[in-house]
Amino acid sequence: MRYQFKFRPYQRRFLRSLTTNHGRWDIREGIILRLTDETLKVGWGEIAPISWFGSETLEQALDFCRQLPGEITDETIFSIPDELPACQFGFESAQEWESEFFSIPNAPCPMPNAQFFSALLPSGEAALNQWETLWQRGYRTFKWKIGVNAIANELKIFESLIHTLPASTKLRLDANGGLTYEEANLWLWTCDNLKANPEIPLEIEFIEQPLPVEQFQQMLELSKSYETAIAIDESVATLGQLAACYQQGWRGIFVIKPGIVGSPSRLRKFCHQHQVDTVFSSVFETAIARLAALKLAAELSQNNRAIGFGIDHFFEQEETWFQTLWNDL
Repeated sequence: MRYQFKFRPYQRRFLRSLTTNHGRWDIREGIILRLTDETLKVGWGEIAPISWFGSETLEQALDFCRQLPGEITDETIFSIPDELPACQFGFESAQEWESEFFSIPNAPCPMPNAQFFSALLPSGEAALNQWETLWQRGYRTFKWKIGVNAIANELKIFESLIHTLPASTKLRLDANGGLTYEEANLWLWTCDNLKANPEIPLEIEFIEQPLPVEQFQQMLELSKSYETAIAIDESVATLGQLAACYQQGWRGIFVIKPGIVGSPSRLRKFCHQHQVDTVFSSVFETAIARLAALKLAAELSQNNRAIGFGIDHFFEQEETWFQTLWNDL
């Protein structure tokens, strides 16, 4: 199949800065793709890299798009190198696009009920003030960033949070690889004690990526030493890393970010072959990549875990922004 190819870079400012162990993030940048096939069917895709997480940089993605001709083929798409995983996802998603589910001028993406989503809380004490608004919108699973401030302060906030959240809540703690081995042990010990405390009925579902990527063996050891589950995220940013961690013995939870993991077709093959325990998660993409990612999550998710796409409160509504993009492309 041959496609007419167009692309446009974009910038979207967060309503509030996103702070993690990797630093502060104020503007989401990416690239929107449009492929028009020989029957004039239009497919949309999105390249939303996060270089500090393990994907290519935005500039590398732009360079790749700029060097392509105005007409490309399936062969072009399936020969995108593994060093450009966000590009692989964007182009394959555009090729697979099912237009009946979405039209650009009416941009909101079809979303499942909020109870199937994990909502991201702001880091620090701000979480204490925002969870209730998200609860009222239907969220029952929350993720809170740790490893951002001093551990003593975060443990105090955590103590307040667990006594404030309703009993039916599931809480995920995400360190983004920002803890030391000693701190990871302390957090896991604290969470194990909570599990044993009948007065704290909420569930600590898992601690996400407690240690840096290069400390995989220590995370593997910790996963066998505590009852509280560990999920790996930065360690499996791309398909190559996903396969490597599986081969090294990881049988815990894999957090998969479709927007940067790489080829959707190869991801499907891996997940069907190994039946891994997955949590699909956002990369703060627009509705274009989100729809493609949600389709993958619906197909490949195991164990009925909430997916990490509860992030719409970090941006303004998309309708006006998409209308401008539509007119531009």
